Amino acid sequence: MSGELSFNLFEMNTVGHISHGLWRAAGNTRQNYTDLEFWQNQAKLLEEGLFDTMFLADVIGTYDGYRGGPETALREAVQIPNNDPLLVIPAMAAVTSHLGFVSTFSTTYEPPFAFARRASTIDHLTKGRFGWNIVTSYLPNAARNFGLADELDHAQRYDRAHEYLDVLYKLWEGSWDDSAVQRDVSGGTYTDPSRVRAINHSGEYFTVAGPHLSEPSPQRTPVLFQAGSSATGRDFAAKHAEVVFVGGASIPDFARSIADIHQRADDFGRGPGAVRTLGSAVLIPGRTRADAQRKAEEYERLSSAEGYLAHAGGGSGIDLAAYPPETRIADIMAGAGGSRDAATTARYAPGATVGEALKEITRFDRGPFFALGTGVEIADAIEGWVGETGIDGFNLRQFVTPGTLEDFIEYVVPELQKRGLYRTAYSSTTLRENMFGAGNRRLPSEHQGTRYRGGNNLD
Repeated sequence: MSGELSFNLFEMNTVGHISHGLWRAAGNTRQNYTDLEFWQNQAKLLEEGLFDTMFLADVIGTYDGYRGGPETALREAVQIPNNDPLLVIPAMAAVTSHLGFVSTFSTTYEPPFAFARRASTIDHLTKGRFGWNIVTSYLPNAARNFGLADELDHAQRYDRAHEYLDVLYKLWEGSWDDSAVQRDVSGGTYTDPSRVRAINHSGEYFTVAGPHLSEPSPQRTPVLFQAGSSATGRDFAAKHAEVVFVGGASIPDFARSIADIHQRADDFGRGPGAVRTLGSAVLIPGRTRADAQRKAEEYERLSSAEGYLAHAGGGSGIDLAAYPPETRIADIMAGAGGSRDAATTARYAPGATVGEALKEITRFDRGPFFALGTGVEIADAIEGWVGETGIDGFNLRQFVTPGTLEDFIEYVVPELQKRGLYRTAYSSTTLRENMFGAGNRRLPSEHQGTRYRGGNNLD
């Protein structure tokens, strides 16, 4: 990869997203997440910083696996309370002109016809700045919230997701011609009925007649984001996604994952450049390295081990927080049945204590994309990561709002711009064009969703 990187702010319509305990930090404004002004201020700052998007995560269930209930998640604000991410986007679009907005939405529980209209509405209201992060949901509580006894199994969730996307492509790409809306005042015709068609989809999971209720939006299909680590998930991403989140425990892991997703996309006939890859970046910039280190120490002090344990859903099944800090992990495991959880024991050095384990759980400097220091030092790290992996950009993790974002814009962005790794101006007003270049407003012809254009292949 060469040229400008994509940067997105990793957000969620909640108090505590992934930096658990940090809602208590001085100057953090997370408690204002229910106010429109909070979101509008975030959006304006992101556009000033020339970000690609605000990326909104979401969950539709509670983390209730830890200690057998949701109490810890509620006390620690682990993604609860949370509100609908889609509903704050129009308010942010009203105060910006270029920033994109990506929202997570699950294919598992709500029907595709309703989401198709919702997505088209947002793409209209943002003038083509909407992206969709496709997920299949995983929390058992989410399944129970939608009337199921438990989660659908992994394979079934992905089978359903493939068909879900098929229905959406038929609605977004095939149901209306570009020329369907005439607005012919003298002839009294707003929409030419001959240029709008039903989709009459009948599949294993969905039966949808159509037509789509919304006229074609600027992008028709929102920019498609997805993250999948299993072979099934990677194939799904390679077939559908335009932007893929990749993971790994090391730089070589990321390089392999990126090469793999590009190869899989090529196998689907999509060609080079069809998929952009993103990783999660943990960056702590400061005016000086000592300034950055001071911030990191404060984040570490406020991080909540119980919040992270609740987010993990209980992990090994051993409630480490229930033991005194000096207790040895090996002794807990022995008391729980000897080798009952060898994997947990193996994570820690011989003689490791509960206190050391809990500190390890709250660490935020373990990933390969962690950097702390001045803007120059962080830009050096980013440039190195890009050179070694070929990655196309990053989701920026937040510790405090708006401080994390303000620091990145003040200290890191100018350094990346000097190296040609960060835009100095937006190239377009639509999200797909800002990410893939001017003229790329709609899905590229190689994408499988375009096979329904003009009403083709609807029968």
